[in-house]
Amino acid sequence: MSTYPPTLCGLASFTASLRAALPPGSAGGVVRAVESPDTVGGAEVAGDLVAGSPSSHRAAAALLDRDDVAIVQHEYGIYGGADGEDVLRVLDLLRVPAIVVLHTVLSAPTPHQREVLNGVIAAAAAIVVMSETARARLVAGYDVPAGRLVVIPHGAPDTGGAAAVPHRSQHRQILTWGLLGPGKGIEWGIEAMALLPAQWPEPRYLVAGRTHPKVLAQQGETYRRSLLLRTERLGVRDRVRFDSRYLAAASLGRLVARAEVVLLPYDSHDQVTSGVLIEAVTARTPVVATRFPHAVELLSGGAGRLVDHRDPAGIAHALQEILVDRAAAGRMVAAAGIAARDLGWASVATQYGRLGAELVSALAPVVA
Repeated sequence: MSTYPPTLCGLASFTASLRAALPPGSAGGVVRAVESPDTVGGAEVAGDLVAGSPSSHRAAAALLDRDDVAIVQHEYGIYGGADGEDVLRVLDLLRVPAIVVLHTVLSAPTPHQREVLNGVIAAAAAIVVMSETARARLVAGYDVPAGRLVVIPHGAPDTGGAAAVPHRSQHRQILTWGLLGPGKGIEWGIEAMALLPAQWPEPRYLVAGRTHPKVLAQQGETYRRSLLLRTERLGVRDRVRFDSRYLAAASLGRLVARAEVVLLPYDSHDQVTSGVLIEAVTARTPVVATRFPHAVELLSGGAGRLVDHRDPAGIAHALQEILVDRAAAGRMVAAAGIAARDLGWASVATQYGRLGAELVSALAPVVA
């Protein structure tokens, strides 16, 4: 149960990728979280969980009960009710064991957010987080039953290619991608481009991705326009390009492969899971990221450089190191290759399959 394509969001992509990686015959139907009933979807969509609909809660639980185990993606914003509390109604009605995957673990939740997440945890047969940082935060701040908590990484496409220094494209591309909106920190990346010294080939910064649908509904393209105005004010309009398409996995893979650096200048101090970060590392591309928790954890082995939040000068310095010092860039690529070994979707899906089998086995009656 999750958002699911054609919905454009990270959880939808995560769920589709995980389902596709599960062994043939083991992936059941999808119950899709939506704001209103939607007839668009693939054959794998068994039904919809419609926000605020009690009858939909019952129908969703009945659909999930058709299979042996339910995998429920949790993020406060994808379910109906205050702080997504509708998910609790479905979990309360389930008869099969539920693996709940936590995409956000807040360090300072509101009282109601804490209440909702504790309710989700209590109803789950197993709780999955995607980083050690998230595990530690959950244990410290929430009511987690012993033995139910498992760390399984996010997962990303992995070509398995040998680590090598990234080739130089004509313009030495720096890349940020994902759904666009305030908090992505793109403005700091633009300001960093204005601080980079002149060099040849000239670095270019590509910001790829549509505006997040919820941001678009509430604010339109205000954020994107502010970024364009910033490039003009700083005189870097020719060094920064925006691609507003939502790219399919194959197209995105080619884009990442052409990049010499992936830049994640996020404003968040709280982010314990980043699918974009995982994809950059599995692509063996050096990363420059602000010190959000998942980046601190994943880049500790040397796959990139960490910089302070809202620090264009620090970003520019890290970018320049990677663009100029090819030996340093090569060491980051090699470190990314080591980190990527267990991050491919095949490996991640195997871990989910093993966890599901353990839950089913635990329910089997003991034969005397």
